[in-house]
Amino acid sequence: MEGLPSLGKTLVYVGAIIVVVGLLFMLSEKLNFPFIGKLPGDIHIKGKNFQFYFPIVTSIVLSVLLTLLLYAVSYFSKK
Repeated sequence: MEGLPSLGKTLVYVGAIIVVVGLLFMLSEKLNFPFIGKLPGDIHIKGKNFQFYFPIVTSIVLSVLLTLLLYAVSYFSKK
């Protein structure tokens, strides 16, 4: 039963992060982040009858930011 308090803290942190990310998504329409999905390197192909869009650079940037955020949460939760 020693692991349950630390599991509880982890779930609270993950829940808080999900709430913050959800709020950012809700506010993103009002704040109109100009860089999300429009970074140089994102693939956007327009054809006559189709469009293909793959935000590869945006995905990489978001991945790095989330990795740093989760690392910081992990670092501070160990203290």
